[in-house]
Amino acid sequence: MTAQGLPMVVPSEDLPPRVRIHEVGARDGLQNEGRTVPTEVKAEFIRRLADSGLTTIEATSFVHPKWVPQLADAEQLFPLVSGLPVELPVLVPNQRGLDRALALGVRRVAVFASATESFAKANLNRTLDESLGIFEPVVEHAKSRKVHVRGYVSMCFGDPWEGAVPIHQVVRVCKALMDMGCDELSLGDTIGVATPGHVQDLLSELNEEGVPTSAIGVHFHDTYGQALANTLAALQHGVTTVDASAGGLGGCPYAKSATGNLATEDLVWMLQGLGIETGVDLGRLTATSVWMAAHLDRPSPSRTVRALSHKE
Repeated sequence: MTAQGLPMVVPSEDLPPRVRIHEVGARDGLQNEGRTVPTEVKAEFIRRLADSGLTTIEATSFVHPKWVPQLADAEQLFPLVSGLPVELPVLVPNQRGLDRALALGVRRVAVFASATESFAKANLNRTLDESLGIFEPVVEHAKSRKVHVRGYVSMCFGDPWEGAVPIHQVVRVCKALMDMGCDELSLGDTIGVATPGHVQDLLSELNEEGVPTSAIGVHFHDTYGQALANTLAALQHGVTTVDASAGGLGGCPYAKSATGNLATEDLVWMLQGLGIETGVDLGRLTATSVWMAAHLDRPSPSRTVRALSHKE
C-alpha cells in the first residue's frame, strides 16, 4: 500500500503500548448518511471490519425508526453478525430499546447522555437531569443481566447553542453515569471544537473526582482538524480506548455543525508510527472503506484512505 517501512516507527515512552479502537462506523457513521444502506451491505461491512482486526465494532442502534430510519433494521441486522468473534455493542435509548437488544442476545450496550441542557432537549426532548433519570433503570437492568454498559457523553467540549461547556458540568454527568453502574465512558467532542489542553484538563478533573483513566474512552470529531492532536493528548494522559469510524463516516444528526468522526485509518496510521499496537491490518481496513464508499457513491473523507487507495 505504501513504500516499505512507512510509516517509520518512532516509539514514545510516555504512551501506552496498545490501544483498543472502538469502531463506530457501522452505527454512528451510517446513521448520519442521507441514504439507507441495505441490511446485507451493513452486515458485510461489519464482517469486513472484523476481518481487518478490529475487535470492538458498534453494530447498530435500537432507537425508534422514526428518529433514525437508517438503523431501522436493527432486529434484522444483529443476527447476521452476532456469531462474529468480536464485541458488538449497540446503542439503546431507553428500556424498550434495551429489551429489544436483550431479546437478541446482545451483551454490550451503550446509553447516550448529554453534558448540556440544550443538547438534551434537542436529542431527547428532556432536561439533562430528566434524561439521566431515564438512563438509571436502563443501566440497572442491563447490569442485572451482566451486560456491559458504556455511557456516551456528548458535547463535552462545546455546544452549538451554549458555546463553551464548563468542565465541572461535564464531570457531573460523567460521575452520574459511573454511579449508575456504567463500566466505561466515551467523552464526545460532538462538534469537533476541542483542543489538546482542554482534553488534558477534562481528563485530569475526572481523575480528581474519582473517575479512573482506565474507564475513559475518547470520541473526537475532526471539524477543525484537531481530532488526531486531541487523541494524542488523551494517549499521553493514559487513555487506551479511542473511538473512530472507518473511512471517517458520520457526524451528528442533531448538531448540524458536526462533521465526520475521526477516521479509523488516520488513527491507525498515527498509532503505527508511534509503535502502538492495535491489531488492525491497515490494508484490509482501507480496502473496506473504499468498498463502502462505493456503496455510498462518494469518496471517503479519510486522508489515509485517499492516500493509500491512490497509490494502488
